Amino acid sequence: MDVQLTEPGETSLNPERQMKAKEYARIRRRLMLVDLGLGGVYALVWLLSGASVWLKDLILGLTQNQWLLVALYAIVFGGIYALLDAPLSYYRGFVLPHRYVLSVQTLRAWLWDQVKGAAIGGVLGLLLIEVVYLLLRVSPDWWWLWTALVMLLFTVVLSNLAPVLIFPLFYKFTPLDDEDLVARLTRLAERAGARGRGVYRFDMSSKTVAANAAVVGLGNTRRIILGDTLLDNFSADEIETVLAHELGHHVHKDMGKGILVQSALMLGGLWLANLALHWGVAVFGFGGVADVAAMPWLALILGAFGLITSPLGNSYSRWRERLADRYALETTQKPEAFAAAMTRLADQNLADADPERWVEVLLHSHPAISRRVAMAEEFSIRSGGS
Repeated sequence: MDVQLTEPGETSLNPERQMKAKEYARIRRRLMLVDLGLGGVYALVWLLSGASVWLKDLILGLTQNQWLLVALYAIVFGGIYALLDAPLSYYRGFVLPHRYVLSVQTLRAWLWDQVKGAAIGGVLGLLLIEVVYLLLRVSPDWWWLWTALVMLLFTVVLSNLAPVLIFPLFYKFTPLDDEDLVARLTRLAERAGARGRGVYRFDMSSKTVAANAAVVGLGNTRRIILGDTLLDNFSADEIETVLAHELGHHVHKDMGKGILVQSALMLGGLWLANLALHWGVAVFGFGGVADVAAMPWLALILGAFGLITSPLGNSYSRWRERLADRYALETTQKPEAFAAAMTRLADQNLADADPERWVEVLLHSHPAISRRVAMAEEFSIRSGGS
């Protein structure tokens, strides 16, 4: 695709790309609101129409096994929603990125990714739901605490296994063959104490023109991964500053801290869900907190809690991102390359570099690109750069 981007080292944003980025962001926000509204209305319809109790009774007519009851209910409840949401998902995930020259996937490839994602998410989601309802049955007063602990363990395990079991299902990973760049990035990682299992290139270009890099995994699965769209379009200095930012998260132990913060928020949400479930037993006529017919109510409460607390989580994330930016600047001493990298990422990834403040506060997990570039410029001045 013909995408006009800045040249390596350039720190001026492409006005045309930024105009499109603002349009793209506005449309995605509207789609997010539609998606949230659809999910809320869907859950309420199930509760208020009696469909939830009807489905439970229908399944109980087929089996009394509680594990099958939970699985069949979740499959029907989630499956119908997935069908209703499919047109929106198709527009948001395929049509819109192609319209704004972000995606290069064929429809067949995109659909195959959706199938793989649904299969993985479905299996993992069903497993968690079964565990939650088991805890509801055996510990109706303290299920929320045990569920939070289970989800903490689940998150840690998944973070460790995802780089070797899940990511390769969507991208092809190969060892980076640029020896000079590998040596440079490896030295950077060693300085950060992030010894891993190598530096890998992955084929982001098979799906998108966007660029990215990351340090993924825990312990023996930790590795540096670089999108080919980053390697092919950014200078070595720019790539170094991008990776230094990711390594800053490792130095500051942000993965572990982030898991704990999200677990604390989840614990609060589950505690409130426990109160709401007990209240809903009387209001909606559930047979108890472990009644599978209450699943739409549980989903509604947790969804609302997640929506309300999202700005808090985003605020914490932006703080950690700023610290990682500072680490990248201090470690590499290359503020011009950092600023250029941020500028190019904004244009290449079609990210709004200067969103309205309310948008950044409520919705963004990263500081605005304009603020990150300004930080690099201030660092350059303080360090005596040009």
